Amino acid sequence: MIKKIKIGLIQSRSLGTIQSNIDLAIKNIKKAAKKKAKIICLPELFLTNYFCQTESHSNFKLAEKIPGTTSRIFCDLAKELGVVLNITMFEKKTSGFYHNTSIIINENGNILSKYRKMHIPDDPGYYEKFYFSPGDLGFKSVKTKFGKIGPLICWDQWFPEAARLTALKGAQIIFYPTAIGWHPKEKRKFGKSQLDSWITMQKSHAIANGTYVAAINRVGVETKGKKKIEFWGNSMVIDPSGKVIAKAGNNKEDILVCEIDYKKIDTARQHWPFLRDRRTEFYKNILKNPQDE
Repeated sequence: MIKKIKIGLIQSRSLGTIQSNIDLAIKNIKKAAKKKAKIICLPELFLTNYFCQTESHSNFKLAEKIPGTTSRIFCDLAKELGVVLNITMFEKKTSGFYHNTSIIINENGNILSKYRKMHIPDDPGYYEKFYFSPGDLGFKSVKTKFGKIGPLICWDQWFPEAARLTALKGAQIIFYPTAIGWHPKEKRKFGKSQLDSWITMQKSHAIANGTYVAAINRVGVETKGKKKIEFWGNSMVIDPSGKVIAKAGNNKEDILVCEIDYKKIDTARQHWPFLRDRRTEFYKNILKNPQDE
């Protein structure tokens, strides 16, 4: 059993076209692999600008079948480099059904698993419900040569249930490929508290579940008509004690390569046995929505 590995997080900006973003991703993945990263993750929907800022039927042409042309490019790359890749794509499942989907590709170039984003936001500038159906594959842990990966996506990171169920499936590292940032009009008043809350959530998942957490965000300002988002970067890796062990800045592209020591998972769970002390027999009401007062 592997005790230590290195993971790579690619914090990048969109260059505007699918081909230019593919070329950038390939270049960055090769750089991470050269630094000995064995599991490499890209930001959410890295192939395009974050098109969910607006609702437009023309954007459905960006969706692809999986497996398909783009996924095969990254399958070949994973095999060439001998690494595991975690990438998210706009998936066309069938006519009228589309998903925000993470695929895990192993070092032999095979797609091991797909995860379809479960929690779909519908907020100003994040109109994802217009495009994506909620995930239908459940939460999972994907066993790879280099460790057990828990694939979650962006908005999932605000829900403790998602992290808990993924950890209970056996995930050693929970990955959150993400596209999150500030609305310029809100940044002055709420910017610091929003970013602090986001970082706190990642730490809380690591502590509560005794797992590693890796959040991978994009950077740059993207404008769509009158809409604008300043993506705040801050990609990070957090160990099972809640310590941030690697972190990128908020406005520059970066390739984070960080060592993961799987023994720390056992150590954290021995000292803080939260999973042991759960009282599942009393949790049935968590399946219900809040009642009227």
